[in-house]
Amino acid sequence: MATRTAAQRREDARSAYDAFLRDCPTNQLLGRLGDKWVSLIVSALRDGPMRYSDLGRRIAGVSQKMLTQSLRSLERDGLVTRTVTPSVPVRVDYELTELGYSLSGLLSAVKSWAETHFDQVHEARERYDEEVAA
Repeated sequence: MATRTAAQRREDARSAYDAFLRDCPTNQLLGRLGDKWVSLIVSALRDGPMRYSDLGRRIAGVSQKMLTQSLRSLERDGLVTRTVTPSVPVRVDYELTELGYSLSGLLSAVKSWAETHFDQVHEARERYDEEVAA
């Protein structure tokens, strides 16, 4: 029986990922990427670095807690970098990594789709609700 290198074992494991399985790491990653705050943060950072406070103002309705948690998870996943500049007050900037930027086009497209097609979705919801109520 031939021995296999660590790289070959990793490649086999990677090809075995199945996002439809609950315990698969790709399933967990899709859950994170499907979060509305993550989508909006990545879309906002697509145009370049932003300060924490600017992100909070740009993304209506996000609490400081959710913004902080989302940014930390994006940083942990390697999608965002955090740069602290010592000053008074301290300046903290967030920027997409190369990996994050490669995702930003997809999430921005979903955001644009939602903005473009919301009226149609809203009409479909009203029709459905009327049919269910009847």
